[in-house]
Amino acid sequence: MELHNLKPAEGSVKKGKRIARGQGSGKGGTSTRGHKGAKSRSGWSKKRNFEGGQMPLQMRLPKRGFKNPNRVPFKALNIDRLEAIAEKYSTNDLTLETLVKLGIVKKSDKVKILASGELNKAITVQAHACSESAKAAIEAKGGSVNII
Repeated sequence: MELHNLKPAEGSVKKGKRIARGQGSGKGGTSTRGHKGAKSRSGWSKKRNFEGGQMPLQMRLPKRGFKNPNRVPFKALNIDRLEAIAEKYSTNDLTLETLVKLGIVKKSDKVKILASGELNKAITVQAHACSESAKAAIEAKGGSVNII
């Protein structure tokens, strides 16, 4: 046995159907596409939300609300959470670099300080935004807020 006389096993290879090669083939004429209609035409492809000509669902449903294209998403951190972080890692200075290093926020996140909870000690916080009540609560305990 050599490479030039290798052959597949008898009956293992079948010839494919030759469609659209005349009436004698049994697959001539409409070439298995049926009669008329979009699917019988060349270049036809089903569109993503096509429902057979029926009005598509996403066009039938009412559109409501408003998506603000200029919205700036913030990662919210409450002052009680900040105090817990400061307690756990024994630090009073919470900069963005520290929060990123500890895995609390991502480098790309914008951080906003909110006033939920109670603060018991002075902390220094660096953030992109801060609510007025959170700023007042932090400064009342002798801490400071640095807005970037």
